[in-house]
Amino acid sequence: MSCYFIAQIDIHDEAEYAAYLAGYDEVFDRYQGEVLAVDDDVVVLEGEWPFSRTVLIRFPDGAALDDWYHSHEYQALARHRRNAATANIVAVEGR
Repeated sequence: MSCYFIAQIDIHDEAEYAAYLAGYDEVFDRYQGEVLAVDDDVVVLEGEWPFSRTVLIRFPDGAALDDWYHSHEYQALARHRRNAATANIVAVEGR
């Protein structure tokens, strides 16, 4: 069953975030994920959305998402994202 990675990101250091993006594809391509959406201007239908970027990624299952997210390579790269932005990140099981 698919598992989705959803991130709400507020970027405050564009240069540091660019370092994250520069290595992202190389690490991500080793895993079975598919980036479905990256949006810097979402349409808020209800409530508040105080984030500058929203990301939606699909993995074939929770194990594949965990393998990517917890990998040494991604965690080393994620340092740049953590230094450049604050984020809410969740894993959501598909139906």
